[in-house]
Amino acid sequence: MSPPPIPPPAIPVGYLVKQQTVSGAGANLQVRSLLDRQQYYDPLGEAAMQGISDAQWPLFGLIWPTGRVLSLAMQTFELDGRRVLELGCGLALASLIVHRRGGNITASDCHPLAGEFLIENLKLNGMLPMKYELANWGRANPALGLFDVIIGSDVLYDRDQPEVLSQFIDRHSAATVEVLIADPDRGNQSPFSRKMAVLGYAHSEQRVTSLPADGGPYKGRLHNYRRTSFGL
Repeated sequence: MSPPPIPPPAIPVGYLVKQQTVSGAGANLQVRSLLDRQQYYDPLGEAAMQGISDAQWPLFGLIWPTGRVLSLAMQTFELDGRRVLELGCGLALASLIVHRRGGNITASDCHPLAGEFLIENLKLNGMLPMKYELANWGRANPALGLFDVIIGSDVLYDRDQPEVLSQFIDRHSAATVEVLIADPDRGNQSPFSRKMAVLGYAHSEQRVTSLPADGGPYKGRLHNYRRTSFGL
């Protein structure tokens, strides 16, 4: 008997979406995303309360090159039962890859619609539900707990991020932790690495020059930060 058909995504109210195929991280993913970056819908002011401006509002719902880079890295990343957190997940491509591999993943974002989009994209790909938490880096997030692996893509876009993000990561890191950050060579990556060093994380990096699947040009790095209970 063939499996029941996957129900279509819910029709959103107030903004336009599209469905696209994302390749380059194992089996293709079907992803519902915003139609373009002109979308905006915050009638209750939920995004504004999280510090998300009108211009920033649609950024969570688009597929970004650096997100594809992180997704490819997670296709072969050693999970080994470790608890994984994705920071600022947006459409959560990397989380979907980890979840598909059977990993213990929690996706997180401060955007009020990120969790809703994740639910629909899990349905589109025939996946079981996964853990998601609303998380704002500059505030207390007691529901999150501690993680063995923390990942993120293009999360150093603001001048204040090195301080805020390094502190957030440290609050939610287990004694032994590995942090993987994909970055499109933004200017804030060096200050962030210095902040992480002060907190006791060893650093290594890998240059990335092409995108997965189509092999298009890309300029960025995969940063790896490690801390163990035995020190550096």
